[in-house]
Amino acid sequence: MMDAELPDREAMEFDVVIVGGGPAGLAAAIRLKQLSPDASVVVVEKGAEVGAHILSGACIDPIAIDRLLPGWREEDTPIRTPVTEDRFYMLFGQRALKLPNAFMPPLMSNHGAFIVSLGDVCKWLAGKAEALGVEIYPGFAAAEVLFGDKGEVVGVATGDMGVGRDGQPKDTFTRGMELRGKYTLFAEGARGHLGKRLIARYGLDRDREPPKFGIGIKELWQVAPEQHRPGLVQHTFGWPLDNKTGGGSFLYHYGDNLVAVGFVLHLNYENPYLSPFEEFQRFKTHPLVRDTFAGGKRIGYGARAITEGGWQSVPKVAFPGGALIGDDAGFLNVPRIKGTHNAMLSGMLAAEHTAAALAAGRAGDELADYENAWRGSDIGKDLWKVRNAKPLWSQFGTAIGIGLGGVDMWTNTLGFSLFGTRRHGKPDSACLKPAASCRPIAYPKPDGVLTFDRLSSVYLSNTNHEEDQPVHLVLADPGLQKASEHDVFDGPSGRYCPAGVYEWVREDDGPQSRVRFQINAQNCVHCKTCDIKDPNGNITWVAPEGGGGPVYPSM
Repeated sequence: MMDAELPDREAMEFDVVIVGGGPAGLAAAIRLKQLSPDASVVVVEKGAEVGAHILSGACIDPIAIDRLLPGWREEDTPIRTPVTEDRFYMLFGQRALKLPNAFMPPLMSNHGAFIVSLGDVCKWLAGKAEALGVEIYPGFAAAEVLFGDKGEVVGVATGDMGVGRDGQPKDTFTRGMELRGKYTLFAEGARGHLGKRLIARYGLDRDREPPKFGIGIKELWQVAPEQHRPGLVQHTFGWPLDNKTGGGSFLYHYGDNLVAVGFVLHLNYENPYLSPFEEFQRFKTHPLVRDTFAGGKRIGYGARAITEGGWQSVPKVAFPGGALIGDDAGFLNVPRIKGTHNAMLSGMLAAEHTAAALAAGRAGDELADYENAWRGSDIGKDLWKVRNAKPLWSQFGTAIGIGLGGVDMWTNTLGFSLFGTRRHGKPDSACLKPAASCRPIAYPKPDGVLTFDRLSSVYLSNTNHEEDQPVHLVLADPGLQKASEHDVFDGPSGRYCPAGVYEWVREDDGPQSRVRFQINAQNCVHCKTCDIKDPNGNITWVAPEGGGGPVYPSM
């Protein structure tokens, strides 16, 4: 059915529309209502409920929460486990070298931080927002940006529901809704599919370095009481990755015998045979960490992309009628593996400038003061000190790059840098080498006790999509996928995806056999790695029906 034949969408008018119910979007909503109690504010969230799609380590710096909700420490909140001990290790095969904390730059200290479930924190923030009068619509995916006559953003439209895989309306068809606002803030997280379009439309990345990303894979374990160390934060780098491949791990002990274990792998890796999921499973077998899980039970799994470009890659964050906040803009601090504080601070900063614009009677113009303010704010100060850590690591490898990055963070603490501001170079999609120049990697089979396969992992993520809907992983050119992704790179999509979405299926045995690219969209955990790493940019992630995807249990 053509758009002209569809019924008109109903429209609702607000002062401010916020896309995304994560820490950035909720902080923005709360701050707006604190400053402008009479302003109408709506948050649209694609997850089935607030927190359903939230995945993070998470060890959070409380600087933003302290400013947003100063009395939170006297309340019953999900922020309960302070960090009591920091450990840093370099792994070599079966050995581990503990790095003295005194050698670590001051900003790497987790003193004063808290270990949390970020999903639970977002549910708590949503309650705070609703108490102030914010309207929150979970289960509705923002699928389209709406533009005014002057090219300004005037809101978003949620996706139609009840559309069949053939693109035709089913009996359950419901037209999406237009949420129109004087300003629209985009807080979709890393590689936001609307944010990506806005960056391209307005040229927001002009004179910026290409965006850089990592994939973070996480499991939640209930461990034996004797293995639990409440408040322990442990980070490693090195094995199982080779010196040229960047990444590392975290273990956070908190709650009721809970351990969050995760692995972050930089998506500028070169070997198409590498599998981030399998590297994570290998990591858990290291003698330093494997005993932590003895007698324990894995109770959660998830994956998501994280932004790693930092200072150099942050696009222009303001445009006519709206702004990018949180990981939609790329405010994560890579060496600290922390983004929640900057996400919230950016939401609050954008809210303050939006509130000032509303008070002045403005609408639909560019929030230039927000763009001009962030680099001089605590966000900019945080990212400036670590701006060279990722490019030095990528250029010189783990052993030397980590050392140089540490020196640079120390000198930046003192107000200068020996390296100036390094460049990132090419985007992650351009980093794979042809399969012919790389060695395949033989990964061990999972044992089902400490190491696992993808499908049993996806099961723990509670991922579900309406099966009869258009595939939300859009393949632009099937011929190119076969000629390049398969024939040149030997099908890395089946390895970089942590959810078993992509398969190259061989059909018709014998000399006439061929391979077919299969997309198992129902498995998708919305990590968006494919949108980043496909060597031809041939796969585009778009929002499926609202409410689909993972439902993370306190991740």
